[in-house]
Amino acid sequence: MKQHLVFIVNPRAGVDREKAIEKALKTYLNQSKYSYEIQHTQHAKHGTELARIAAAKGTTTVVAVGGDGSVNDVAKGLINTDTSLGILPMGSGNGLARSLSIPTQLKGAIEVLNKGRTTQIDVGMANEHLFLSNAGVGFDALICQAFTQSKKRGFFSYCRIILNEVFRYKLHEWSLVADGKTFSKIAFMITVANGNQLGYNFKIAPNASWTDGLLDVVLIKKFPILLTADIAIRAVTGKILSSRYVEHLRVKSIQVSHPELTLMQTDGDAYSCRGRVTFSIINSSLSVLTP
Repeated sequence: MKQHLVFIVNPRAGVDREKAIEKALKTYLNQSKYSYEIQHTQHAKHGTELARIAAAKGTTTVVAVGGDGSVNDVAKGLINTDTSLGILPMGSGNGLARSLSIPTQLKGAIEVLNKGRTTQIDVGMANEHLFLSNAGVGFDALICQAFTQSKKRGFFSYCRIILNEVFRYKLHEWSLVADGKTFSKIAFMITVANGNQLGYNFKIAPNASWTDGLLDVVLIKKFPILLTADIAIRAVTGKILSSRYVEHLRVKSIQVSHPELTLMQTDGDAYSCRGRVTFSIINSSLSVLTP
């Protein structure tokens, strides 16, 4: 008996991209192993609803087709179910796929589905918002908001936004409670990672593990603006933790607060918050198809 896959696609991806997806599935998906159907999201959070319905029907795997936000949306409907999450990365940064070593080309990503190998991973929570790869406050949340609002996508647009904002960003002294220990830090940004990167191969937490039951917290402290490129290069090469302007710790939970804290990000999507964000982990709660 064939296993059934449900592919969840955001129609805003465009007709040409959907045709490419359909062609790739017909060409590369193992038709003797799988039957499949394609469903489309119609509104915000619809991916979660569709995934939850598919899981309730006993679907083997629900495949999120899109960027990190789309994958996050689908994953929410699969937490603590017997249905696995598959990923066909079609976004800009594709941080989730890269962090899980899933190829960003359709042929390679479909081959991961064909192999059917699953890994049980942890997921994170930032207040009431789920995240798979990373979440944070500070500069990265600001960039995520600006990138979402930008009409231009891609790596160079991402870099342009960073350069536009980095010179005028105001640092904060954050109050933190990490596994019960209270302290404060002046930081440019605080990223809480379950996976190892933000996207575009920026490895913000190169040693983070999806399966260790811990969150990797990376604090980028105040640094000379002229060293922005140096820190970026260290991130791309997986050496960011070697910078003296970076501090790293591993925790099960951490609370970050500041009176002016109004913005946070989870997997690249920006959300409003009120002065405080609590980050925590849910162990081994999601099955994902991985290479």
